[in-house]
Amino acid sequence: MKRKKEPKRIKRKLLDKYRLVILNEHTFEERLSFKLTRLNVFVLGALSALFLITITYLIIAFTPLREYIPGYSSTALKNKATELSFKTDSLQRIIAMNELYYGSIKKVLKGDVSAADFNKDSIIEAVKLEASEVDLAPTAEDSILREKVDKEDKYNLFELATTATNFVLFPPVSGTISEHYNLEEKHYAVDIVVSKDTPVKATADGVVIFSEWTVATGYVIILEHSYGLISVYKHNASLTKSQGDLVKAGEVIAMAGNTGELSTGPHLHFELWNDGYPINPTNFIDFK
Repeated sequence: MKRKKEPKRIKRKLLDKYRLVILNEHTFEERLSFKLTRLNVFVLGALSALFLITITYLIIAFTPLREYIPGYSSTALKNKATELSFKTDSLQRIIAMNELYYGSIKKVLKGDVSAADFNKDSIIEAVKLEASEVDLAPTAEDSILREKVDKEDKYNLFELATTATNFVLFPPVSGTISEHYNLEEKHYAVDIVVSKDTPVKATADGVVIFSEWTVATGYVIILEHSYGLISVYKHNASLTKSQGDLVKAGEVIAMAGNTGELSTGPHLHFELWNDGYPINPTNFIDFK
């Protein structure tokens, strides 16, 4: 019997009505009154708690206020991290390209260049075969452009024609050659004895592709010229040009000296390279 009465008692407690009255403290005048049950209060409290939890979640998830809650990172910090990640990736690519570039320069400085044998006949045949497959007939647009360029060149008073026939190399310094070009000893240069701080001049127009200090050869500067020609100047006391500078033939690019572990006295170590192969500078330049 008691077990049957317990559910009724619980139901009665939940559904019994109560009055919540708000009175004036001085006059005891009734201002407001509410009829409530325990069930209503429980349901209302549960809904209120759920509403507050939902509002709190939305504020944290979709407003900047979440930055002030421990454990959440700021949006500005995330954007900064993403930007730094992209910059790091770009810098790594630039570093890799620079390493390949300086690696090729080091090979030129050390003379570590191996000769390659090519079958000229096979190359010529391959070029002829590729040329035969290409349609070389000029289009209408190409003909109009050619005619326009020919007219411009015909009346161009400032045109300077630079060809391989008038490409002249100037001596970087004048002096006595102490050591000549020698392929057997892998000395791909000529050593010209000069006094310290003698101006070293560019042998031709070009651009500086290397201008740094090395332990073995001291201050080194390398110029790239037309027609695949590269000139190298080693053991300088100081350099007057930086990488990327444009220089004219005869322009001072360094001061001769005695720097580097391989130097035995004031002189200029001068090399010439053509398409990756060393050539004898005395065949083209008179150093006296």
